[in-house]
Amino acid sequence: MSRVPRSPLDGLIDDLYYLEGAPPYARLMLPPNPSALLIVNLGEPFRIRAGADIESAEYVDGCVISTPTRAFEFAYPVPTRSVGVHVKPWGLAPFLPMPVAELCDRPVTIEQVWGRPAVAELQDRLATADTPQEMLTLLEDELMRRLCGTAGLGLVRHTSSVIAASSGTVAIGDLRVAAGVSSTHLERRFKELIGVTPKRLARSYRFTATVLAIDPAGPIDWGDVAGRAGYFDQAHFGHEFRAFTGLTPTRYVEVRQRFLREHPGHVLDGWPLPAD
Repeated sequence: MSRVPRSPLDGLIDDLYYLEGAPPYARLMLPPNPSALLIVNLGEPFRIRAGADIESAEYVDGCVISTPTRAFEFAYPVPTRSVGVHVKPWGLAPFLPMPVAELCDRPVTIEQVWGRPAVAELQDRLATADTPQEMLTLLEDELMRRLCGTAGLGLVRHTSSVIAASSGTVAIGDLRVAAGVSSTHLERRFKELIGVTPKRLARSYRFTATVLAIDPAGPIDWGDVAGRAGYFDQAHFGHEFRAFTGLTPTRYVEVRQRFLREHPGHVLDGWPLPAD
């Protein structure tokens, strides 16, 4: 289950969610998308591998992941139980004691961010809540309590919103001129508060919008897909696909089709992919 938080959190967060049960696969690959993630774990530890060239790491209390630039692999325990937050790209900074740039493609534990005593107390309150709805309210209250002012957030939020509205196709130079700041200043603020540059965020929005529009059940004209998304040509699109997921477009569709075939109608269908 999930729900949108109350104001002003709704300007920073897409939704709060509760997850319980058996995952569809022991390991799931999550392609990078323009979103950050915060998870409070209430079950057995899970593992995350932040890139094919990195060893997986175990997370007991939960984790914080800033807007990624590469695919992550999650290995969930059976059963799994957690509450979490899908955060807008600019929404993580007001809850962190460090620049988001320090977290880029480096998932950290919640303990590293909020401290062990505070996390242990939050886990205890969540674990003894009567309903998932109450758990989401407890997490929402914790986020409201930790919300703090963040220099430059207005600039980054507005610029990111324009990028999102265009699905990543807007010219970054035009945004800089409209905001009345230098490219250096805009990039510095983005790295501080999102962890990536405006150009990288735009690439992520464009890739995500393109992939989510693909219907794996029907015939696909990859040249048409690339052209409609604004890629230079099909080769450019294929290169971008491999850079983001490690898969070719054709292989991606095969894996999506496997998910549809083995778990029709599953709530996770559409973004996570089997990694087994």
